[in-house]
Amino acid sequence: MRIVYENNQKKFGNDLLDTIKDYASQLCKYFVTEDFIDSKLLPYLESSYFCISFVSQNKIRSHNSSTRGVDKVTDVLSFPMLDMKNGQLTNDISDVDLEFDEDGNKCLNLGDILICLEVCQKNAFEYGHTFERETAFLIAHSMLHLFGFDHIESNDDKTMIFWQRKLMTDIGLAFDEEIEFVNHNEVDSITKEKKIKDISFPAGTKCDHCGYVAILGRPNVGKSTFLNFVTGMKLAIVSHKPQTTRTNIRSIYNTENAQVVFVDSPGVHKPNSRLSEIMVENSFNSAKHADIVLLMVDGRFDKPAHIEKELLRLCKENKKKVILAVNKSDDITKESLLPCILEYSQLFDYEEIIPISAKDGDNIDVLLENIIKRLPAGPRLFDSEEMTNQNEREISSELIREQILHYTNQEIPHGVSVSITKFDEKTSEGATSEYDRDLIVISADIICERKSHKGIILGKDGQMIKRIGTKARQSIERLCGCKVYLDLFVKVREDWRNDNSLLKQFGYFVEED
Repeated sequence: MRIVYENNQKKFGNDLLDTIKDYASQLCKYFVTEDFIDSKLLPYLESSYFCISFVSQNKIRSHNSSTRGVDKVTDVLSFPMLDMKNGQLTNDISDVDLEFDEDGNKCLNLGDILICLEVCQKNAFEYGHTFERETAFLIAHSMLHLFGFDHIESNDDKTMIFWQRKLMTDIGLAFDEEIEFVNHNEVDSITKEKKIKDISFPAGTKCDHCGYVAILGRPNVGKSTFLNFVTGMKLAIVSHKPQTTRTNIRSIYNTENAQVVFVDSPGVHKPNSRLSEIMVENSFNSAKHADIVLLMVDGRFDKPAHIEKELLRLCKENKKKVILAVNKSDDITKESLLPCILEYSQLFDYEEIIPISAKDGDNIDVLLENIIKRLPAGPRLFDSEEMTNQNEREISSELIREQILHYTNQEIPHGVSVSITKFDEKTSEGATSEYDRDLIVISADIICERKSHKGIILGKDGQMIKRIGTKARQSIERLCGCKVYLDLFVKVREDWRNDNSLLKQFGYFVEED
């Protein structure tokens, strides 16, 4: 059993993280020897893995909001990939559950664990034990969640506490008997808090600040990452490859007194196809009709290029309020930001200039405050329960394209589109809501421009398309909250990016004013 680590916080250094990783490795070693593990799962454990991400308070609040509907900072979150109950499989493992690693070998993804080390540190102080012990316990606790253990019902709670104590004793970090492992009332208190705060404001309700904010900038500057962070939901795909976003995505941020409609536009670039022309035109249109323009630039580059100068010229012509967000401040020192800020200050009279990290959430709260206070009073444009203008079908299409961007070479992604041809929802027996679904059956066409591209997307013996499909299916399941059956077909449509009829068919057109 292997652990993949992601460190998305900056407060705690590598020495401390290495100690935590050592305890996590020990837990894995003892975990696979315990007798609660389903015998049918044992053959897969050697090639299995799970991910531990160390995240900031803003990031874990965002995940709580998107996955649990709770605006709260917690110490840990776990996301199991397998259907299990107290270590036993409720559904047998099939080929659909397996992924391919970088060497093409089959492996089993057990799930994800998110840990907020700042909260761990606070809890350790309150409970009177070490930070390392608290973090190791949370990893043990979350690993049990990945294997189907829970603490909602009384009997399940006792079972989980027993195994927590056993695992902590195995690695030499046993707790004193009087220390309570989990706050058993947490779920109830969170539910009560949600009911108190979960107030709905219909469209038309007056609020102090309301309006549109266009997010502009060159490709790969972090616009979609910012949008996903603010909403706490994966609305826009994120990739290191340019021109990832192709359409204007509206995302709605609500508070009791404000509604901000963010428009994430395609990165502005020199067009080389009819598709590129549409993308750039839609970016400019979003700026013309926005109350505020949020210009996002990469703080690692201290001089504005032609793209930024052209955007600022457009904003000046249309007398737009502009807030400059200098992104990726997590990658450089504050001193290194100063030349960038100075260069941009000479081009425009901004409302504010704010350094941020869209990835870590640094200064996002300050940015939101500055945006909101500059929006006019007026009626809400959308119900407060609405988060985006995209439906599940559209987001699913983008999640498939995200995996193509991730796995294929630089040349291919720009010539690829995804068209959902089937999106059938199978509701549960006796369902009282349209979202009580057991299964969604999706068929999608991956459109590419050349036969050689089709071969690359399919891969040797179909391995690449299987890998893309598995990862996309998992992302769609997280989005929709139910099992997904995904069928992918690769089709060639030569030069589709310059064919107006095909562009319209695939959903690419100039948005009306």
